[in-house]
Amino acid sequence: MTRERAERIITRMLTFTVLILIVIAGFGQAVLQLWNWLMPDLFGLHPLRFWQAVGLMGLCWILFGGLRGFGMVMPPGRDRTRDSWASLTPEERERFRRGVAQVRGVGADGQARG
Repeated sequence: MTRERAERIITRMLTFTVLILIVIAGFGQAVLQLWNWLMPDLFGLHPLRFWQAVGLMGLCWILFGGLRGFGMVMPPGRDRTRDSWASLTPEERERFRRGVAQVRGVGADGQARG
């Protein structure tokens, strides 16, 4: 590996690291400000410090789906699910409706079964 290429890789890694730190700091500050503005008055909760806000943000990303909200990570085939209903034939749609009604305990007429 040439010296120029190594320097370019190191520069990219440092740039990426700085950008990630800026994003974490920005979102952490946003969580901090929103929490401290709303939660103490609405629910009587204690205000957060910066690192608590960053931890809360990380916990929310872990529990509620990571980076999917930013369009970065999508499971394969996720965009096709919207079109799946449109691609069904009328008979397949009716079969699906009957199956859902059966699971919910509702008859074909929409009335609850005893």
